[in-house]
Amino acid sequence: MTSHIAIPAAPNLRIGLPLICLLLTLAGCTAQGPRYDSEPEWEPSRKPPAAQTPSQTRPMPPAQPQPPKQAPRMKAHPRFAPPPGGNCYWDTGLGVYVLQGERNVFYRERVYYRWDGNWSYSNGPQGPWQPTDASGVPAGLGRHFR
Repeated sequence: MTSHIAIPAAPNLRIGLPLICLLLTLAGCTAQGPRYDSEPEWEPSRKPPAAQTPSQTRPMPPAQPQPPKQAPRMKAHPRFAPPPGGNCYWDTGLGVYVLQGERNVFYRERVYYRWDGNWSYSNGPQGPWQPTDASGVPAGLGRHFR
């Protein structure tokens, strides 16, 4: 006579084990606070400022109006290649290469852009030029020439 013992069904390990691992991992992340290797940069200085006597203060010269700063110019951009054979520079404010010797002709990513009161684009610096609007040019150009 053989006896059969009923074994209760094991819980579904396919879902249960990964769920328990995920919960333990997340609990470990929330139990630890942020770790700083050095002092935070926003912490105020511990050294009190030196007191100034009236003889140490200097009168400020009158404010002179400053001309608007031009965006820095670079010979080349690290991501965008310059136009083939073009005498140009990268204008960081406009986000394009400016072709020297050409009036309002710009280049970026194999496309030339020209402003002559309206926008046009071309595959070459001499044309043929196709009309477009400000949405068809790089954002820096569209903002600069309105």
